[in-house]
Amino acid sequence: MGLPTDDAVVIDQKGKKPGEPYVITVNCPDKTGLGCDICYTILDFGLYIIKGDVSTDGIWCYVVLWVVPHSSSSTVRWVSLKERLLSVCPSCSVSFYLNQPSPSAASSPVYLLTLCSRDRRGLLHDVTQVLCELDLTIQRVKVTTTPDGCVLDLFFITDNLELLHKKERQDETYGQLHAVLGQSCSCELQLAGPQYENIQCISSLSPSVAEELFRCELSDNEFRTQALSPDMKKLKKASVTIDNSLSPAHTLLQIGCVDHKGFLYDIMRTLKDRNIQVAYGRFSPVNKGQRELDLFIQQKDGKKIVDPDKQDALCSRLKVEMLHPLRVIITNRGPDTELLVANPVELSGKGRPRVFYDVTLALKTLGICIFSAEIGRHCTSDRVWEVYRFLLDENCRFDMSCMVGRNQIVDKVRRTLMGW
Repeated sequence: MGLPTDDAVVIDQKGKKPGEPYVITVNCPDKTGLGCDICYTILDFGLYIIKGDVSTDGIWCYVVLWVVPHSSSSTVRWVSLKERLLSVCPSCSVSFYLNQPSPSAASSPVYLLTLCSRDRRGLLHDVTQVLCELDLTIQRVKVTTTPDGCVLDLFFITDNLELLHKKERQDETYGQLHAVLGQSCSCELQLAGPQYENIQCISSLSPSVAEELFRCELSDNEFRTQALSPDMKKLKKASVTIDNSLSPAHTLLQIGCVDHKGFLYDIMRTLKDRNIQVAYGRFSPVNKGQRELDLFIQQKDGKKIVDPDKQDALCSRLKVEMLHPLRVIITNRGPDTELLVANPVELSGKGRPRVFYDVTLALKTLGICIFSAEIGRHCTSDRVWEVYRFLLDENCRFDMSCMVGRNQIVDKVRRTLMGW
């Protein structure tokens, strides 16, 4: 028997005025990591969670989230959002109640979108915006600019609607791209071949750059290399406490940190990767720029977290993920200036959504052209990272040869990524 879709996910706008939140209710069987998957999907649609509640008895889960579009100009496909949320909900089946793993869904086929066009400022972001609005996910990208001022962009994408094999869906994609780029733009869609596997790994990073990008905590020279402006230094302030005295069966996890748009996702993915289940949680509205979150949690075996070493490890990891959810630096790559952005990959293999969208938006706003771009994975001793590399055109209003100009670029990119 299947779960009635009308009851599993309900999206309702309580108010009729612009800016008033939509309420997303998810009512379905529970699984470890369900909260992370829901938050990932909501973030992927450009939505910002302003408050929320979650409760579960270990079998059934009930989640209520109040969301608003992060940008007033964003186009949200609410029907597609509901379908995506339904896809992460476990089915109501006999195997679920017997705690047997459900068959995993087949991986979506990867398509190669080849795009040729005359170059201009903001071109890459405009293409990215079209793909996001069509509910197409960019898995990898290879962008190059030719000496004659043309761009050759290779986008490796998957279709969240699973319809890209149909001519109508392909025509819709071509039509949207031509509407933004002009009819002179050349577009071609085909199933990706071996070239997709060949760009899984990024070009090698120098040891000094890798050390700067992937270190757990910022060092003493952070104010130069990480370009933290005075108000962003508040990111260094976060609190994570554990209390086992309030519940006989659950550990209370209390979290406080400066607000950013992926705050809840960063916490939930950390718990998911550690197989920690959330029994009850409350996500409070912003108070003076701060977020507070109370979670009653258990280990996967149903027990509280009482081992001091496990408590310290969890608190330490959560602080790192909240303080530095994304890494942003500018460095030299030969004679060129390179912007590097990195974020940790979930153990499930998923990278953070909309990073490429946000970085290209920030660079478009700054009036900086992107000479080339690539997305790949980098492995460190304890985790996998998704790395975005952008070679920047230095013909802009920023002096990239000095620290001040570089810090201004990093600050803008970081603010856009954090939703500030």
